[in-house]
Amino acid sequence: MAAAGGRAPRVVLGVGGGIAAYKACELLRRLSEGGCAVRVVPTRAALSFVGEATWAALSGQPVATEVWDDVHEVPHVRIGREADLVVVAPATADLLAKAAHGRADDLLTSTLLTATCPVLMAPAMHTEMWQHPATVDNVAVLRRRGTVVLDPAVGRLTGADSGPGRLPEPEAVAAAAWRLLRRGPGGLAADLAGRRVVVSAGGTREHLDPVRFLGNRSSGRQGYALAATAAARGARVVLVSANSALPDPAGVRVRRVVSARDLRAAVLEEAAAADAVVMAAAVADFRPADVVATKIKKTGADPAPLALVQNPDVLAELSAHRARPGQVVVGFAAETGDAEGDVLAHGRAKLARKGCDLLVVNEVGDAAGFERPDNAAVVLGADGSEVPVPLGPKEDLADVVWDLVAARLPARA
Repeated sequence: MAAAGGRAPRVVLGVGGGIAAYKACELLRRLSEGGCAVRVVPTRAALSFVGEATWAALSGQPVATEVWDDVHEVPHVRIGREADLVVVAPATADLLAKAAHGRADDLLTSTLLTATCPVLMAPAMHTEMWQHPATVDNVAVLRRRGTVVLDPAVGRLTGADSGPGRLPEPEAVAAAAWRLLRRGPGGLAADLAGRRVVVSAGGTREHLDPVRFLGNRSSGRQGYALAATAAARGARVVLVSANSALPDPAGVRVRRVVSARDLRAAVLEEAAAADAVVMAAAVADFRPADVVATKIKKTGADPAPLALVQNPDVLAELSAHRARPGQVVVGFAAETGDAEGDVLAHGRAKLARKGCDLLVVNEVGDAAGFERPDNAAVVLGADGSEVPVPLGPKEDLADVVWDLVAARLPARA
């Protein structure tokens, strides 16, 4: 990836004083190997966990914590102005508080005040600190100003503690950073900052017995791309994941489900507080009428016909009963052409039938759609609009979808 003028993107990696500082070494490696010129700006406390020599060796650039280092170059202004992206990982409770209140008592906080580029913060702290009203308020202030603050992961913390507050894995933070850089200068816009969105992903399974199920080929890649991209644009994201083996996107709360009825319950619960709901999961239309409690054995005789019943139509239900005024509902339609019409004809009919605001229509087959890193689609709007998206990474399609959603969201009060 190249920045303006073909140069390497300039990334400032701010490192807070938490035990998770050691993970920032891996984040630095991923950004550097991806072609970024990374300047590490640790806090004084961070150097108690990872030394200055380590950061300098890994980045190939000088490391400083104070505005008085190389003062003739005015680093507290220059570093922030020249950056294409500032990433803070780990962002401690103290750093979040200083950033929210405009404190500038070292090189990193001064850089945050002078940065004119996107800022991505990956918090890490104990659960009680993350959930404290002061931290909650500080995060809300930062997000309102356009800073992308990821939600921390849930897992093992320092010692025997476990809960929300764990630094997302470096791979996931790096992926969020790349998404911000891809949008280019001034293109971040945390246009979803303060918004709550729900995304479904993967493919539901309808069990026949404890071993067998009816399912589909969805890997969840498109839904996960939608969730990660929304988080990178500042949204609070809940991902309802049906049987996907993909790693959790950074800053996204994941709810795992199995069947269509499980998915319906989770999506309707989360949609109650959502500004937008994107149904990217491949939800089974039918399920077995009866589920056998033990494994069905082969007897040599032909099996009995399989009786099926319809599953609830979650997309139509969401569209007909909006949880809040102005809520935007997006559906996906994996289609194939047939004697009754082509892919778009089926898509237009489905859009009218489901009542959603947008329908992403993509043709599926052996070489398209499922289980691939790329996708092509046409996004149909209830207003009659049609937006074609050429074949490319699924993140590109996700960005187009969020562009269209953002344009339809009501203005904030």
